[in-house]
Amino acid sequence: MGTSRTPRTPRTLRTRRTGTALAVLLLTALAATSCGRSGESPEHDLADARNPRTPADVLLDSRTAAAPASVRAYRSTEARALAYDAWRQSRAHARRTAAARTWGLARAPLLAPLPPAAKPRLTTPRGFETTGGGAGLPPVITRVPTDEKVIFLTIDDGKDKDPELIRMMRELGVPYSAFLSDFLASEDYPYFHEMQDAGVALNNHTLTHPNLRLMPYEAQRREICGQQERLRREFGTAPRLFRPPFGNYNGDSLRAAASCGVEVVPLWEQEVFPDRWAYRRASRSFQPGDIVLTHFRGRADWKGTMPDVVRQVLRKADAEGFAVARLEDYV
Repeated sequence: MGTSRTPRTPRTLRTRRTGTALAVLLLTALAATSCGRSGESPEHDLADARNPRTPADVLLDSRTAAAPASVRAYRSTEARALAYDAWRQSRAHARRTAAARTWGLARAPLLAPLPPAAKPRLTTPRGFETTGGGAGLPPVITRVPTDEKVIFLTIDDGKDKDPELIRMMRELGVPYSAFLSDFLASEDYPYFHEMQDAGVALNNHTLTHPNLRLMPYEAQRREICGQQERLRREFGTAPRLFRPPFGNYNGDSLRAAASCGVEVVPLWEQEVFPDRWAYRRASRSFQPGDIVLTHFRGRADWKGTMPDVVRQVLRKADAEGFAVARLEDYV
């Protein structure tokens, strides 16, 4: 006669199912973060992860094949998943630390928190209102209402196209947003395609960079909506964000922008150059949600390069305990 086995209790079954579910959730998170802000690329084929019938431990084994023996030694699927995540994050941090030294920084930039589950409500602050535009206009902002210690780096126009900028930001895992004027950006669209492939949002800064306040409505609409269409054709989507050149706008500017899909008009609180800063308010410290402006410029125009400008921003952010976040995640 065979040896009888004690049947598992429902509680044991629930425990095993909970453990498997936890492992699957961890694996999903690992797959989602493998190309995240750390800049790490996936090391294994994740095709099996799309098959819900694949056991969690088999999925995990395929992910941890390159991990050290100390990670693979865990017998529990849940523990092995946690150990793998810690090992992967440690490697990503080591790479960012090495990249920081390469780019002349004392430490790796702080990582931004996860984006908010719901984007904050945006309103135009006092002093930035317009007349004659009508209802339903996009809000004009200089900062994002948030309690998180984050700032947002934005770069305007597209004149200087320094490949070192793209490489630096990719290696450091720093997000930023571009606001392009077509008469400059169109000189080298492939440069901005590479930027887009790295996860950078390409936003509207008009076709020819005019002072919109000096133009009638229809001329403003051609500048703004013409750039919306140009960006859509070249990069696949019309942006939601528009920044007026020089920060100059009126009610007609906002009405024209709204007519072709613009939802937010981000200005800035601080502007950075290779050798100095400019501020809208008396305080020179970062405040949560500050939008920081710089331009695509090089030594032909400034006393430095784009990496010099980025170092300025990251050193100040590090000294004040701020991370750089992605503007489009908040607005």
